[in-house]
Amino acid sequence: MAPSMLRQVCRLLAPARLPRAFSARSKFYVREPPDSNPNWLKVGLTLGTSIFLWFYLIKEHNDDVSEYKRRNGLE
Repeated sequence: MAPSMLRQVCRLLAPARLPRAFSARSKFYVREPPDSNPNWLKVGLTLGTSIFLWFYLIKEHNDDVSEYKRRNGLE
């Protein structure tokens, strides 16, 4: 790359540089989650959704395999 081309690229990237001094104050308040009291509704919904999706995936796969066998005369 020619030196003039390199200078142009550096000039284009100059506004994208991060500021030298970052603010020490956080914009978000972070608190620790309560480990002693889990949210059982979220746990139940997550596990139920996961089980449903796996059941549906396996059922669809078995339907696709049987359709493939039927179309290709393998059954």
